[in-house]
Amino acid sequence: MNALTTISSKYQIMIPRQMREQFNLQPGQKVMFIPYKNTIRLVIVPPIQDARGIFKGINTEDFREEIDEER
Repeated sequence: MNALTTISSKYQIMIPRQMREQFNLQPGQKVMFIPYKNTIRLVIVPPIQDARGIFKGINTEDFREEIDEER
């Protein structure tokens, strides 16, 4: 699905309703603009709470920083 919008005189853009609903965008939510070749990619930044438990069970025995400090 494509959507067209216009940049306002204050350099703001409006995200069309169909896109807001499809991606469940909410006021105050963070997004990031990423330049790629001759385009700009809009990426939704997930809340930090979504990262909870992401490294559960990771082996913390052999971190490089600890090895480098011993040298």
